[in-house]
Amino acid sequence: MIIDIHGHYTTAPAPLQEFRDAQLARLGNPSLPAPALGDVSDDALRESVENNQLRVLRERGGDLMLFSPKASGMAHHVADQPTADAWARASNDLVHRVAGLFPEHFAGVCQLPQTPGGPLAPVVAELRRCVEELGFVGCNVNPDPSGGHWTSPPLTDPYWFPLYEALVELDVPAMVHVSSSCNPAFHTLGAHYLNADTSVFMQLAEGDLFTRFPGLRFVVPHGGGAVPYHWGRYRGLAMRAGRPDPAELLANVFFDSCVYHQPGLDLLLSVMGAENVLFASEMLGAVRGADPETGIAWDDTKRYVDNAAASGLLDDKQLRQVYEENARRVYPRLDARLTAEGR
Repeated sequence: MIIDIHGHYTTAPAPLQEFRDAQLARLGNPSLPAPALGDVSDDALRESVENNQLRVLRERGGDLMLFSPKASGMAHHVADQPTADAWARASNDLVHRVAGLFPEHFAGVCQLPQTPGGPLAPVVAELRRCVEELGFVGCNVNPDPSGGHWTSPPLTDPYWFPLYEALVELDVPAMVHVSSSCNPAFHTLGAHYLNADTSVFMQLAEGDLFTRFPGLRFVVPHGGGAVPYHWGRYRGLAMRAGRPDPAELLANVFFDSCVYHQPGLDLLLSVMGAENVLFASEMLGAVRGADPETGIAWDDTKRYVDNAAASGLLDDKQLRQVYEENARRVYPRLDARLTAEGR
């Protein structure tokens, strides 16, 4: 089985964005009526993925995708908590419906109603709703709800502990995923996302979070940002500061394969090891189109993984780890579901 752990609902039907626009308009003019999500039929949901994520998944040989709301659309920088709660609920409910329509091919990963410096009680409540009531297998956690201004404490700060306690109790991992950038110095897709991946790993390397929460698991997307390329820097900084080797983090921190060229994917596998890389594409997301030098779609990461196996970088066991076994290990609720289905 080939499991893609990083997919976003970038093709949601128009009523979802219309609901969001109405939310934002009401924040600017409270006299406007409270918005409600318009009708979204099952046929509209089917069409939105059958011609997009599901089609591409099948064409590229994938079997199942972990599916979450559009990352840049989470927009946690909007500070109003009731707005964030309603927006996360509406977005997650549509993902749940898609997963219900295509259970063989999708499993839900939830957006959380984070706000800059906001309370974590509603965040934990939505996590619990999605996992316990809707059957979601993971969540996205934004380490910078301010949208590129980094006003929140590092992920090792006690501020985050109520969320971690819930994640450990529910036995679900969190993908570290920022949303849109409000800082013009940081391009959302080309800088902000990768800055976050890199910064968060350094935060974890400076703390003792996994001593307190040994069952906590993070997935760092986009190949870990600069982490694999600068692994020697991380090791050297840790030794200079008298800290443990960052390799010790790899019992709790994993990386996805959203790296859009062969040398980058090969480096990720070589440095982090096949046991810590989970197959992912983020298809129809940040980088669309094809590489003119190869004719391969940028986000067709399966090609790069297959090439790594063909070159001898991955043996058969390691290839199974990347494509399936690591995902089932890091997302135990997914494994339980697939096992119950005989898959």
